[in-house]
Amino acid sequence: MSSQSPIWTLISTFGLMSLFAVGGAAAAVPEMHRIAVEVHHWMTDKQFADAYAIAQLSPGPNVLIVTLIGYAVAGIPGALAATLAMCLPTALLAYCVSRLLNRPSQSRWPGLIQAALVPLSIGLMAASALILAQATDRTLVALFLTAAVAIIASLSRVNPLWLLLAGGLLGFAGIV
Repeated sequence: MSSQSPIWTLISTFGLMSLFAVGGAAAAVPEMHRIAVEVHHWMTDKQFADAYAIAQLSPGPNVLIVTLIGYAVAGIPGALAATLAMCLPTALLAYCVSRLLNRPSQSRWPGLIQAALVPLSIGLMAASALILAQATDRTLVALFLTAAVAIIASLSRVNPLWLLLAGGLLGFAGIV
């Protein structure tokens, strides 16, 4: 680990990551996992998967995962530092870009950039799903459950909270 304080490591890590998190914090989950689990060893695979699950179940933005990582590293000051580092640079950049794009212009660039970001965001979300599946699917039953939930979620209009509840009950029962 580096010689700088955990707070500054959180700020520098998530501040930089925020600028590359196209599509929001959820798109940066693979990189968050790599940094929190593999690089800095702030948490284990299971702790990361649990924090991600808590972040997804909680109301509010997906950026809660960053808050939980910061809390695991340095308590409440770490949670605040990580959250602000993840949100502030992106908010400032979005503000500046939106002011630039709202100027009257005949340029095609804004539409082209927005169209290019769609497949990029989809790919980053798929990578997030893969990382989480690899961290949590340790048995054949868990792998089957993940595949079944993905299929049901993509082909039906079932509320995802019912799927989460079913998975939680299977885990509580010791099946998964």
